Amino acid sequence: DLDRPAHNPPPPPVRPTPDRPVGPDAPRQIITTTVDDRLSVYSAAAGSLALVWLSYREVLGLNGKLGFIVCWFLTDMALYAGISALGNPRPVVLDRLASMWVRAGARVVGLALVSTVLYTLVKGFDAYSHINFFTKTAAGIGPRTPLAQGGVLHAMVGTCIEVGIATVISLPLGIGAAIYMTEVGGKGARLVRNVVEAMTALPDVLAGLFIYVVLILALGVPRSGFAAATALAIMMTPIIARSAELQLRIVPGGLREAGLALGASQWQVVRRVVLPTARSGLATALILGIARAVGETAPVLITSGATTFLNTNPLENPMNSLPLYILFAVRSGQPLYIARGFGAAALLLVLVLLLFVVTRFLARERVGRR
Repeated sequence: DLDRPAHNPPPPPVRPTPDRPVGPDAPRQIITTTVDDRLSVYSAAAGSLALVWLSYREVLGLNGKLGFIVCWFLTDMALYAGISALGNPRPVVLDRLASMWVRAGARVVGLALVSTVLYTLVKGFDAYSHINFFTKTAAGIGPRTPLAQGGVLHAMVGTCIEVGIATVISLPLGIGAAIYMTEVGGKGARLVRNVVEAMTALPDVLAGLFIYVVLILALGVPRSGFAAATALAIMMTPIIARSAELQLRIVPGGLREAGLALGASQWQVVRRVVLPTARSGLATALILGIARAVGETAPVLITSGATTFLNTNPLENPMNSLPLYILFAVRSGQPLYIARGFGAAALLLVLVLLLFVVTRFLARERVGRR
C-alpha cells in the first residue's frame, strides 16, 4: 500500500479461535460452556451433597426426602455462587445462578410429567395386559372379579363419541370467535374477549349444571351422551377461542395487506391467507381444548351418568366415559378394581397422545415440489 506510512505497518491477520470464527459476518457465540463452568457445577453439587448429608441426617437426625432435596438444592446454589465468585465478576455469577434456576425448573416439570406417566403405566399394567380389557365391557363385573374378565370398551367408546361431538360443536364456535376478535374488532370484539376470558376460568361443575337445567329440565332432553358432549363443548370453546386468537394475532399484517392489495375481500384473505398460515397453531388450540375436556368428570356425571353397558347412541340412555370409570374404580377401595382404574387412566393417556400426534400430522406444513 503506497499511501500507508512506513512507520505504520498493516494490522496482523485475525487468527480463528473457537469463540471467534474468521469473517466479518460470523456470529459471536454467546452461550459457551467452559471447563470452569463444568467444574464449578460438579464441585458445588458434590460439596453440597456431602454437607447436607452430614448436617441433615447425622447431626439433625431428619429423614424426610423432600426436605433433603430442598436443602441440597439451596446449599448447592450457595456453594455454586461462592465458587463462581472466586474468579468471575458479579454479572457472570448472577447469570449462572439464573441459568441454574431455569434449568432446575425445567427438570422439575419434566420429572413430574415423566413420573406421572410411568406411575400410571406401571400401576395399570396388570389390567391392560389382558386383551379382554379392550374388547369387553364391565357388564356383570364386580369389584373383586379377576382381571381376566371384563373391560372398558363401553367407557372408551363413550369417551370417543362425547369428545367427538363436543369437538364438532366447539371447534367452529371457537375459531369463529377468534376470527371475530382478531379480524373484525370493535366494541363487540372486546365484549366477546371479556366473555371468553371469563369462561376460561368457569368451573366444570357449573357447565354441567347449566346443561342439566337448560337441556334436561327445561327442554326435556334425556340424560345421554349428547347432553354430556354439550357440557364438554362449553368447556372447550373458550380454550379454543383464546388459543386461536393468539395464533391469529401472530400472523404478519403484511400478508393481509398483500391480499387486500390484490383485490381479495376480507373473508377471502382470512380463508385463503390467514387461516392456512396459522394452521399449525390452530391445531394446537384444538389439542388444548380436547385435553381440557377429555378428563372432565363432573359434567359427564351430571348430564349423562355412568353405566356398565355399551351404548353407541348418544341421543338416549346414559353413556359412560373413561374419567367416570376411573373415578368409580379408584373410589371402590378394592385392589383389583383400582388396578382397572389405573389401566383406564393409562388408556386415556395413550388416546390423548395419539390424538396429539394425528392432529399435528394433519396440520403440518406441506411443502410443494419444485
